[in-house]
Amino acid sequence: MAYPAFSNVAASLQNFGVVDFLLPFILVFTIVFAVMQRTKILGENKNFNVIIALVLGLLFVIPHITGSYPLGYDPVAVMNQSLPSISLVAIASIMLLLLMGIFSTDFSKTAAPIIAVVAIGFVLYIFGAALNLWTGPYAAFSWWTPDLTELIIVILVFGVIVWFITREPGSKTPGQGIMEGLAKLFEKK
Repeated sequence: MAYPAFSNVAASLQNFGVVDFLLPFILVFTIVFAVMQRTKILGENKNFNVIIALVLGLLFVIPHITGSYPLGYDPVAVMNQSLPSISLVAIASIMLLLLMGIFSTDFSKTAAPIIAVVAIGFVLYIFGAALNLWTGPYAAFSWWTPDLTELIIVILVFGVIVWFITREPGSKTPGQGIMEGLAKLFEKK
């Protein structure tokens, strides 16, 4: 259901350049400034970090506004296309970790690296799709349909669930060493 008042406000914000200029600028400025503050590349002086973040933020959005980026490689367009899907992946990952934490803390500690690797894979796929680097298996194989993709995902999910239920407790599985190594990689120190 569309809400006309909110649609008008959203259209007005888009016409004023909030989506194409202000939001991408604020995001790039904040990320660059936070990284500069955290790493202290230029020392403790906050003014240098602000100037560098400001310049990089403006260099990110001004060519988009002027139309200087090549067609299909505009980072603002890629970001505006990718971030909603990436937000969905982040929310799904957090919800999955919360649900796993309810059942067992040991299980959630072991599965967290797997979820992180899968989430990183999704993020790479989303950015690649926004850049039109790939279109999925549908273009390569004429017999591959979205219904087949859904069926494969359902079978894999149920297979993993059955494996977790039927495995012997305390037994070392073939991939457990890899998972423990990934868990150590993502541990807080």
